[in-house]
Amino acid sequence: MFAVHLMAFYFTKLKEDQIKKVDRFLYHMRLSDETLLDIMARFQAEMQKGLGKDTNPTASVKMLPTFVRAIPDGSENGEFLSLDLGGSKFRVLKVQVSEEGKRNVQMESQFYPTPNEIIRGNGTELFEYVADCLADFMKTKELMQKKLPLGLTFSFPCKQTKLDEGILLSWTKKFKARGVQGTDVVRSLTNAMKRHQDLDVDILALVNDTVGTMMTCAYDDPYCEVGVIIGTGTNACYMEDMSNIDLVEGDEGRMCISTEWGAFGDDGALEDIRTEFDRELDLGSLNPGKQLFEKMISGLYLGELVRLILLKMAKAGLLFGGEKSSALHIKGKIETRHVAAMERYKEGLANTREILTDLGLEPSDADCIAVQHVCTIVSFRSANLCAAALAAILTRLRENKKLVRLRTTVGMDGTLYKIHPQYPKRLHKVVRKLVPNCDVRFLLSESGSTKGAAMVTAVASRVQAQRKQIDKVLALFQLTQEQLVGIQNKMRVEFECGLKKDTHPLATVKMLPTYVCGMPDGTEKGKFLALDLGGTNFRVLLVKIRSGRRSVRMYNKIFAIPLEIMQGTGEELFDHIVQCIADFLDYMGLKGAQLPLGFTFSFPCRQTSIDKGTLIEWTKGFKATDCEGEDVVDMLREAIKRRNEFDLDIVAVVNDTVGTMMTCGYEDRNCEVGLIAGTGSNMCYMEEMRNIELVEGDEGKMCINTEWGGFGDNGCLDDIQTQYDKEVDEGSLNPGKQRYEKMTSGMYLGEIVRQILIDLTKQGLLFRGQISERLRTRGIFETKFLSQIESDRLALLQVRRILQQLGLDSTCEDSIVVKEVCGAVSRRAAQLYGAGLAAIVEKRREDQGLEHMRITVGVDGTLYKLHPHFSRILQETVKELAPQCDVMFMLSEDGSGKGAALITAVAKRLQQAQREH
Repeated sequence: MFAVHLMAFYFTKLKEDQIKKVDRFLYHMRLSDETLLDIMARFQAEMQKGLGKDTNPTASVKMLPTFVRAIPDGSENGEFLSLDLGGSKFRVLKVQVSEEGKRNVQMESQFYPTPNEIIRGNGTELFEYVADCLADFMKTKELMQKKLPLGLTFSFPCKQTKLDEGILLSWTKKFKARGVQGTDVVRSLTNAMKRHQDLDVDILALVNDTVGTMMTCAYDDPYCEVGVIIGTGTNACYMEDMSNIDLVEGDEGRMCISTEWGAFGDDGALEDIRTEFDRELDLGSLNPGKQLFEKMISGLYLGELVRLILLKMAKAGLLFGGEKSSALHIKGKIETRHVAAMERYKEGLANTREILTDLGLEPSDADCIAVQHVCTIVSFRSANLCAAALAAILTRLRENKKLVRLRTTVGMDGTLYKIHPQYPKRLHKVVRKLVPNCDVRFLLSESGSTKGAAMVTAVASRVQAQRKQIDKVLALFQLTQEQLVGIQNKMRVEFECGLKKDTHPLATVKMLPTYVCGMPDGTEKGKFLALDLGGTNFRVLLVKIRSGRRSVRMYNKIFAIPLEIMQGTGEELFDHIVQCIADFLDYMGLKGAQLPLGFTFSFPCRQTSIDKGTLIEWTKGFKATDCEGEDVVDMLREAIKRRNEFDLDIVAVVNDTVGTMMTCGYEDRNCEVGLIAGTGSNMCYMEEMRNIELVEGDEGKMCINTEWGGFGDNGCLDDIQTQYDKEVDEGSLNPGKQRYEKMTSGMYLGEIVRQILIDLTKQGLLFRGQISERLRTRGIFETKFLSQIESDRLALLQVRRILQQLGLDSTCEDSIVVKEVCGAVSRRAAQLYGAGLAAIVEKRREDQGLEHMRITVGVDGTLYKLHPHFSRILQETVKELAPQCDVMFMLSEDGSGKGAALITAVAKRLQQAQREH
């Protein structure tokens, strides 16, 4: 018994001594946590360099865009072919993907050898060999009659400008075929396939094996957004935000980046951790000075590193009693599979003895322990280096998503990772230590990257088909130059109809005279009260105008108009308005003051003088009874009488559009047009009196409130009206009315978007075909969401958050489509506005007999002010459609309330002038 203990003690002591000896000898191969964090930081810097347009040419880590934009969503189906070229064997695969509610993949494959004379010969012969193998496979599987999409896994660094193209940058591993570098491998294979008349195959995607691994795993786990290969070679890919990829145009969505991390350190960034053995191995390799990171990590090199170390230790008399066998001198004699076998948990030492004996050595127990420990240090360093670079990628993903904690999956493949008994455990442990704020799942790719290439092809097919359907919907909102000119001309015809006595009753654009006949001249002065009613909020303002210096001071209070009052009786509405006025006068300490009042009333009114306005019809959700056909000024006067607390002089009733024009006209005398692009849509302008048949007199000008929201109510816009516009119209409070407004204004744009999203979801093109209850709710998609979603500064992650508020669980791809839909709807609205405005400025130019005209448009409204692109598109459209007009746009800062006060002031001034005559 004692002898057994003594033996165990001796063996343990022997083991400790050998381990210490090797540790001392390979001191530089042991990497501390601090060193790993430093390597991680260096790799992060290299990634950044590789992604930048200016820095990429000198970056060692090339960060190649793969043009793989989406991971599988489970709806892929069909038959696909896949080729895998990049290792010691070449594989052809048929993949059947079926949806049927569950992710289901069936595969049939065939391996073909890659003889040395083929992979190191002529490039043309290499691709002809691949095409021959593909033809053989298709004949065997009876696929010759089918037209099938194909994905090519090509495991070498390629520069891609699209998914189905790849320029080979350099061969790696043992490949050296001539005349291929710098050429498109997809074209080479396509040309080779042409020799087979009966082969009908479309190469849809060129995929790196790492990308294939990620896609294979992503099919089983949607959280998978990183792929890592640790095999003959090594590489990693991950999904990067497009906004960070300088090398590719566009900021939307994500794209898979193949880091090509094997070349990390080729610029000298890892010199401090490379050892004499790494340098010796590199010098004896096919590509000295290249792929230095890979040479410290991958299966092609680990066995050779171990051999060089053992040889050096034997020469130093530290192993095998200083004896060296001739086999130990032969390059490649120790392979990575030997390293893996020597590190096996229980049979490792026995395997070590066997392997060393096969090399013609006579190892002692101590030698076996030492050699086993050399293998451990070499493979552990490999796992550590991989872990540091992977931790850098995971940190980048987490920071891109602005998350405190990241949950993600890494798809893994490669012989070293699969066959080495300790490798996965070591790698996982170090990664988790380096990024404690990432919850990482490692998923082994069962069927390798070839299935992944088929998945990329399946996704590309799905995306292609979906894209066609989405583009078909978006095309409905794209207006050609010809269509815009047509709309401009129709609008011009409607203007003329509205101004003429005979045609006015039938005109959809009502062209209402406002009896505002002058613009401010700067002599206006005094205190005025202004009311502003046009939406759910009602404003009361006190406006003080000082003459000469064009100075206006305003005090205002906003009051809410509850829905029950908006849709109650007219008496209740006007009593509520007077109650608000009383509260304001109280608040301002003006209870007894007699003030001139201007009433901004933003609904279509027929006026017979400046202080009379008969409501034609309610818009914007108002439905108060007994108002349509009544004079709103009389209704206000009656309500003031009922209150019997104060006396106000109602001088003018004004539309908000006219108020906007007057506000801007006070600052700029060229301002002759007012435009509102907000909840509603309207435009007014100064018309020559001689053209207004509805009002007597030919001298001077008068402001016309076009009420152009009704344009199209006679069917003249039917050719551009979509099914979505019809649905919005049918579900509105006034079906068949205000057609132009329903295609252009803030009250309706969000609703058009909602209808499109519902349709796309029903077609299975969005939100995995699931319509949330909230999306079914009318009005839930507000126009402010369009402005937010279309903001250039907004990352897709924030778009997803907005959609989540609407109960929509969107993917990155969904968010891109939603953004495109919003863009199509708002762009059309801005172009329609532009066509209408171009009609009016051209009319003004012709009426004045000018070849070229300068004019200012006063603008107000939330859509114009808040939407990131609306104003630009509107201005560009006007410029295109009215090239002889130099149109300035001036934003009305103080809105229509100030305008009402100015109109009141101008009316008072004109009244005074008449009296003095």
